[in-house]
Amino acid sequence: MRQEIFSRTELLLGKETTTTIANKRVIIFGVGGVGSWCAESLVRSGIQHLTIVDSDHVCATNINRQLMATTETVGRPKVEVLKERLLTINPAADINALQQVYCAETATSFHIETYDYVIDAIDSLDNKAMLIRHACDTPATLFASMGAALKMDPLKIDIAEFWKVKGCPLAKALRLKFKKNKQFPSKKFKCVYSEELLENKGIDTFQETTETLAEHDWHAAKVHTNGTIAHTTAIFGFMLAGLVIQDIIKR
Repeated sequence: MRQEIFSRTELLLGKETTTTIANKRVIIFGVGGVGSWCAESLVRSGIQHLTIVDSDHVCATNINRQLMATTETVGRPKVEVLKERLLTINPAADINALQQVYCAETATSFHIETYDYVIDAIDSLDNKAMLIRHACDTPATLFASMGAALKMDPLKIDIAEFWKVKGCPLAKALRLKFKKNKQFPSKKFKCVYSEELLENKGIDTFQETTETLAEHDWHAAKVHTNGTIAHTTAIFGFMLAGLVIQDIIKR
């Protein structure tokens, strides 16, 4: 079955490269609107060893943009639902689902130094900055998502080295945080971002309650909830997955 599943990938990349892809280890922090699509693309591309980390449960407001969020999965842990889906794509895949938050207390427990690739798709500014610095201090290759909210134009989504990202409030906030604390990432890393910045036209009429979230959640440090749409968050996720696959091929 595996030979059939990845026959078109092998046709494009060759057997040796597809075997290399299957042997790489990837960890994704945050499987929301960006991370969930990244996970799907990686598994469909042949990644067999994938760890997904997110503490949230599926909420009704996730349905407009998150891969595993449907009316039937509301209330269930995101990583649990996503793992089930990924295993229907490749039942032989080694999917490790961790319903946890990345923070100062848990950082070392993920052993990210044992992975080939680290994907940062979390929203909390403090935890994101910590993950970036932590990942840069390991042999792993880091790829990060900057802000995917308030975006509509897929042609404005781009890739750049972190310090060259333009027009993204999240990247700006991260850079200011690094400078203020005088703690900087020890190496360069690529980001997916967009310079587009729209305004919210509606009113946030739904507030997620503590009943829909785990004890820790990625939303805790968010200042404001912004509008999002599926095609832009998905493109962010697919581009992150593309960076991983392209890097494997290049090496």
